[in-house]
Amino acid sequence: MDTAEEEPFLPGSVQPQAYKLKEIWSNARALLCASWYLRHATFVGRRVRLWGKPAITNNGTLIVQNRVRLVSNIVPLELFIGHHGHLEIGEGSFINYGCSIAASQLVHIGLNCSIGSHVIIMDNDFHRLEPERREEMPPSAPIILEENVWIGVRAVILRGVRIGAGSVIGAGSVVTRDIPPRTLAAGMPARVLRQL
Repeated sequence: MDTAEEEPFLPGSVQPQAYKLKEIWSNARALLCASWYLRHATFVGRRVRLWGKPAITNNGTLIVQNRVRLVSNIVPLELFIGHHGHLEIGEGSFINYGCSIAASQLVHIGLNCSIGSHVIIMDNDFHRLEPERREEMPPSAPIILEENVWIGVRAVILRGVRIGAGSVIGAGSVVTRDIPPRTLAAGMPARVLRQL
């Protein structure tokens, strides 16, 4: 009797048929979800995929470029674009579940960015600090993430920040000022730890 062991599945090897069908179905469903939930966007590129049910309020301009992947299946992804706001998600970018992105003026996410789960990106503080003026909304300041930026889980990106190309923001960081290109920054407030 021949008792040949079944070979383990290795990445890059020939995949079992059932796995291929499951992956095809998952991607097809994600394409349909993207077209449905992003139907009020100003522009949606080709092959945009969305898993889960996001909370999207678009009162301004929402641009989602080609091959963007959005995950909203464990905790909803929240996208809010105010009346004169502009949110652009660059080609090939990935935004994980639980993120909250609010664009009152401008939030620009560059090409091939990766945003970890539960990240908050807000271009406005939505209230002033003075007790007698807390109901007033301060002016917004744009947030720019250049290409290939990686933001770790539970980071907070505040208004007026530019994060340079190829930079990494550590988990749990609070970014209050610009981060130069190709650097690792972490902490509260985030500071540059080293060049990459």
